[in-house]
Amino acid sequence: MKIYLKLFSSFLVTCTLSSALFAQNVPIYPFSVLDFGAVADGTTDNTASFNNAIKEASVLGGTVFVPAGRYLIKGSLYLKEVSLKGENIAPRSWEPLNGTVILATGGRDNENGQALFEMRNSSAVSGITVYYPEQLIDDIHPYPWTFHIGSYSPDSTVFDCTIENVTLINSYNGIHAGPNENGRHRINSVFGCVLRRGIFVESVGDIGRIENVQFHCHFWGSPVTKGDFWKAFKYMQTNCEAFILGRSDWEYMTNTFVFPAKIGYHFIHTENGNWSGECNGQFSGIAADATESCIVVESIQSQGLLITNGQFNSHMAGRSTQIIIEKGCEGSVRFTNCGFWGPVKQNVLVIGDSYVSFLNCYFSSNNVSKDPANPSWSIIAENGKLQVHDCTFDGTQTDEVKQWTYGGAKRRPESIWLKKGVKSAIITGNNGYSGVSIKNEIGKNAIIEQNEKPVKQPIGND
Repeated sequence: MKIYLKLFSSFLVTCTLSSALFAQNVPIYPFSVLDFGAVADGTTDNTASFNNAIKEASVLGGTVFVPAGRYLIKGSLYLKEVSLKGENIAPRSWEPLNGTVILATGGRDNENGQALFEMRNSSAVSGITVYYPEQLIDDIHPYPWTFHIGSYSPDSTVFDCTIENVTLINSYNGIHAGPNENGRHRINSVFGCVLRRGIFVESVGDIGRIENVQFHCHFWGSPVTKGDFWKAFKYMQTNCEAFILGRSDWEYMTNTFVFPAKIGYHFIHTENGNWSGECNGQFSGIAADATESCIVVESIQSQGLLITNGQFNSHMAGRSTQIIIEKGCEGSVRFTNCGFWGPVKQNVLVIGDSYVSFLNCYFSSNNVSKDPANPSWSIIAENGKLQVHDCTFDGTQTDEVKQWTYGGAKRRPESIWLKKGVKSAIITGNNGYSGVSIKNEIGKNAIIEQNEKPVKQPIGND
C-alpha cells in the first residue's frame, strides 16, 4: 500500500508541475542552444553551438529550442530529422530585432555558397527572424540562400521539410528547393524583404505547398536594421523575382503577395537529368503589386496552370505588362476571378503557342493612347488559342488625375487585339465601361458573340 501511495504522490507532483508550466506558457524541449554554449549577445559566433545542439537532437528526431535573443551565425547550419524552433509566432516588422533573431554574415559575395540553413529530410525551422547586419541598403552584395531544401548530390532526395513563421529582414536570396529531387515542402507564413529571389522551387517530384507568404520592402524599412523603404523598393522593383517555379509536379500556392518586384511569378524550364522540366499546379489568392510584370510564363507542363482569385498590379516600369506568355511556351494557362489593374501599358501579352483563357476577370489600364491610329490595348494575342468569357473591361482615370488614385473622369483603353498569328479565339459575354472593342485579324477563326458593343468616345476626357 505504501508503494502505491508513493507512486500516486509522484504522479500528482508531475501533473502539478506540468500544469504550472503550461499555465506559464513555458516551452518544454529537451534541447536548448543555451545548453550547448550559445550566447545571445549578437557578437559571439554561435555556429558550432547551434550545430552541436542540432546534431544531438537529430539522433532521436527532436526539437532544438532557441530562446529570444540575438544570435550571430557566421557559418551554415545543417538540419536533418530535426526541428529548430524560436519564439516568434508573428511577423517582425515594427520591432524587427526582438524575439528570436539570427544575425547571418556567412557567404557574402558568393551566391553559390552554403545556405544559412541547409535542410535535409524531415527538418523544420520555425519562429525565427533572419537579419544580415553586414548587408547595407546603399551597397547591396550577393549572399547565398537563407534556406536550402535539398542536396547537391545527384543521387540524393530530400522530402518533407517545413519552414514556418519566419521573417526575412533583408535576405538577398530567400528559399530554394532543389536542384536535385525533392518534394512535399511546406512553406507557410513567411514574411519579409527579399532582394534578388524570394522562393525558387525545382526538381519537385511530389506535391509542394507554399502558403501565406508576403514579400514587402517595408520589412527593411526600420532604422534599427539600417534600412530604407524607398531604397529597398527601388532595388526590389529593378531586381527581385519573388516566386520562381521550375520543374514541379502539382505545386499548390495559396495567399501569396509581393510588393514590389521585377517579376512576381516566373515560370521557367529547369535542367536536372531525370528531373528536368516545368511546373504545373494550382495557384489561388496570389497577388503582385508595383511590378514590371506580375506573371511571366516561359515554359510550363502541358496541363499547365490554374490561377484563381488573383490580384495583379504593374507599374509603368520596364515591359509594364502584367501577364506575359513568352515565345516558345506551350500548355494551358487559365485565369478565373482575377483582377488586372493599375498604371500599366497593357494587361496581357500572349506571344507563345499556348491555350490561354480568362473567365470572370477584371481589366483596367492607366495607359490610354491619345493617338487614334495607335491605340493601347488591354489584351494583345500574337499566337496560340485565346478564350475570354464574362469579363469586364473598365475605363481608367484621365491624365489630369494622379496615377495613385482611381477616381475621376474615365476613358477607355481598347479591349482585345487578335493578331494574324492567333490560331483561334472565343470571345463571349464581356462588357465594359464603354463596351468591348475587338480588333480581329483572324476572321472566321474567331467566335465573337454577345459582347457589349463598343461606344465611340473621344480620345480626351469623357
